[in-house]
Amino acid sequence: MDDEFVARAQETLAKDTSTVPEFWQNKYKAEAAVNWDKFYNRNTTNFFKDRHWTDREFEELRPGHVFSEETPVLLEIGCGVGNFIWPVLKLNPSLKIFACDFSPRAVGFVKANEAYLGDRCHAFVCDITKDRLADTIPPHSVDIVSAIFVFSALPPEKQAAAVSNIAEILKPGGRILFRDYGMYDLAQLRFKSGHKLEDNLYVRQDGTLSYYFSTQRLRELFVQHGGLVELENDYTYKRLVNVKKNIDSERIFVQAKFQAPIDTESIDQAMANTRLADPNGDAMDTEN
Repeated sequence: MDDEFVARAQETLAKDTSTVPEFWQNKYKAEAAVNWDKFYNRNTTNFFKDRHWTDREFEELRPGHVFSEETPVLLEIGCGVGNFIWPVLKLNPSLKIFACDFSPRAVGFVKANEAYLGDRCHAFVCDITKDRLADTIPPHSVDIVSAIFVFSALPPEKQAAAVSNIAEILKPGGRILFRDYGMYDLAQLRFKSGHKLEDNLYVRQDGTLSYYFSTQRLRELFVQHGGLVELENDYTYKRLVNVKKNIDSERIFVQAKFQAPIDTESIDQAMANTRLADPNGDAMDTEN
């Protein structure tokens, strides 16, 4: 990032010295799934557009690019109402998708879609910070995991647990495709006082959380904690211009790819090293 821009952004963020009271911090974190379920109750399938851009950003999603199996398997975490699923299924006729979300209502919308075919898509409710993915998906069986604008909805202290969970179902050499909000993004700089829970973590008006990532944070989560190999990890910028509202700024995202070790023993060892303490002080065991 440009040094001058970073300095201005840090100056803006430094002005917000207040944080949400501890009681409300804990409440927002504990009710993350509930608040997203309320979001989908209000907005149904009308809020987000289908993500037809994902194969341009991630070549792994193009037909036959990385997948070597006859029936490649993909898991989308935080599937919402399926805006990623439908374009990718159409583009890859041999692909099988598992899709999960911690909002039961969102998963219900996926299953109700006319494009939902049980032999190619299996959607299920799962909180990836505590519900074991391997209870639904065989361990070491997934070629690609898409994590697109989902980790930002998780409290920071639970993010590494989610990485460990995902690592268990990745094939040796399987990849995680990651895109999310970057630190100093326009949306972060626009939060008014009273929305900050902690550094880089905010609560929106509707109670949903939004975390803003640095590339170093991703490296800590996926490489140092998760034992995965970093293939790509960088900021990406999108110019936002609205003449009517006198807006000329850049959206900042982080985009990355991480790969599971080639042998399953390394994956299992990485998982053993990344069992974290939960808020109650108990070790998180991904086997339970």
